[in-house]
Amino acid sequence: MIYKIRIILDAEEDIFRDLEIEHEVTLESFHNAITQAFGFLGDQMASFYTCDEEWNQDEEIALFDMSENGSDIRLMNETALDDVLTEDNPKLIYVYDFFSMWTFFIELADIVDKEDGRSYPNVLFSFGELPDSPPEKSFESEKSVDFDDSFGSYDDLDFDENWN
Repeated sequence: MIYKIRIILDAEEDIFRDLEIEHEVTLESFHNAITQAFGFLGDQMASFYTCDEEWNQDEEIALFDMSENGSDIRLMNETALDDVLTEDNPKLIYVYDFFSMWTFFIELADIVDKEDGRSYPNVLFSFGELPDSPPEKSFESEKSVDFDDSFGSYDDLDFDENWN
């Protein structure tokens, strides 16, 4: 089966790619297809995130395990695309280059039969040019935090300055 997928840059202006790819490829192969479709070098860290219908981020699936003690994180080269992107769960979030935070919304549009003679992945449609720098992100919280400064100063807390 072939997945037809729309990959949308999280930006004010419309920038997206429509891609056809085989359903059983690894997320690492999908990552490579996305970087090529958008013109990235593919030399930066990246992760996919499962999400709900409202794009609320859930589980991370990383390109590499960067933990020191070998965590239980899922890896792209061990995860098939059709394990995380299905008709029941048609959305993913993709982040490329954690310093720049290029963020993309991925949505499964259709599942079709493979066409003889066509090579995959295949960019079906390209709209908009990638900007020179990633769109600004706003990390505002809906909740406001009130700090209680009723204790006055740290001098009132009875700490021994020479504790070590």
